[in-house]
Amino acid sequence: MKNTSTFVVYTTVVIVIMRLEDEIKQVKFANDYQRAMLNIMFTANWLEVGISQLLKKYDMSSQQYNVLRILRGSRPKPLNLLDIQERMMDKMSNATRLVEKLRQKGLLTRIQCPTNRRKVEIEITDKGMEVLKELDPSMDQNDQLLAKKLTTDEVKLLGDMLDRLRD
Repeated sequence: MKNTSTFVVYTTVVIVIMRLEDEIKQVKFANDYQRAMLNIMFTANWLEVGISQLLKKYDMSSQQYNVLRILRGSRPKPLNLLDIQERMMDKMSNATRLVEKLRQKGLLTRIQCPTNRRKVEIEITDKGMEVLKELDPSMDQNDQLLAKKLTTDEVKLLGDMLDRLRD
């Protein structure tokens, strides 16, 4: 009979949760509703900064990225400016300016309709598709931030609650 030893290793996991109060150095709020509203705004900005860091390498803003994703989703059907504006996350963005910057980078095309000069069709280019293909793994990894911190049920509840807030 061989001598065997069993070792039990205990590990301690420390989870540090940075509360809004610590992040913005404010200890008191008028009420829980004010705290929740500020927390939503703070967290949205925090998420935006993370995405902006990923996009910096491509000299692209999150609004430009949003336009490219919209056009990829509609491919092969081109969209007009109004279609893009309606689908954008940031409704206050200047879609005309964003589209022009992306056109200058060769990531999309603007084609004026020969029968109706007021109609402009916008399509993502192959180069635009390649940029998104390069970005997809990093964006997917960024999305996994939620999976590391929240359960599937919590993510669903959070989404439902945010939908209800905007309703």
